[in-house]
Amino acid sequence: MGAILFQAVGLFMIILLGYFLKRKGLFKKEDGTILSRIIMTITLPAAIMVGLQNVHVTTEFIFLMVTAMMMNTVLLIIASYLWRDHSTLERSFFMFSITGYNVGNFTLPFIQGFLPQAVPYLFMFDVGNSIMLGGITMLLVQKFGLRKDAAFRIENLTRTLLSSVPFVTYLMMLSLRVMNKQLPFAIIPTIELVAKANGFLSLFMIGLYLELSLPDKAHALIIKILGWRYLFSAMLAALFFFVIPIQNQLVRVVLTVLSFAPIPTFSVVNSVKIGIDEESTGFISSASILISLICMTLIMLLIAT
Repeated sequence: MGAILFQAVGLFMIILLGYFLKRKGLFKKEDGTILSRIIMTITLPAAIMVGLQNVHVTTEFIFLMVTAMMMNTVLLIIASYLWRDHSTLERSFFMFSITGYNVGNFTLPFIQGFLPQAVPYLFMFDVGNSIMLGGITMLLVQKFGLRKDAAFRIENLTRTLLSSVPFVTYLMMLSLRVMNKQLPFAIIPTIELVAKANGFLSLFMIGLYLELSLPDKAHALIIKILGWRYLFSAMLAALFFFVIPIQNQLVRVVLTVLSFAPIPTFSVVNSVKIGIDEESTGFISSASILISLICMTLIMLLIAT
């Protein structure tokens, strides 16, 4: 139990370090953009390669991918119904904020510290999660929240996914493992070295983006959205851990923890696109990360007892 607490505090201290250095002027919020590019194009793909290098593709992986897509879709539909009497803008903001899971930049470094053997399952969930965030979530928000005549274009979804280096890395590694092939042994040490930087850079970047100020007029809305998100998180976690008969205990734990993952960057970006102010989206993202860190740590403590 002590090891779990120390690990969680260590992760929080890295986030706090990024925030503190930003406040002191050594870094700027804009520097997070550079770190984000490094993470998304270099360190996260390297972490994916290392995590999937020796896995055997099983039906459990398909289950995790489909589960991620179903979780996102069902929550979007429920969110649309619950806030049907709100304004179009608030309803769409709610839909973006209630779904999606920040896996690569937050849940990955968290899980790696506690259950490194669970990382491949985490990645398989993120494949389905990425497909949703890459375009289907926006389509459903447009269909149920913004306008009814939204048309689905497969080429737009494909273009978005294939422009994502992590998603292409998923496809490459899964293709190799289905054929029982591996990356050349000579390059593995270098890839592992790069992958080790992903956790620190991701958490440090979160610290740079951390925003703790919010306009007074948005307080009630943000609290309500976060309340609904974590109510659904608790319900999903209970469902995965106590109700759904999942034979693999590691898969059960991964899904339980993932239920409390924070709001992903895609949702923040899409919320800004539809007209939500950056202060509100920045705050809800930051608050979500801090709440998720506490919730996920508590889940690990409960599982460990």
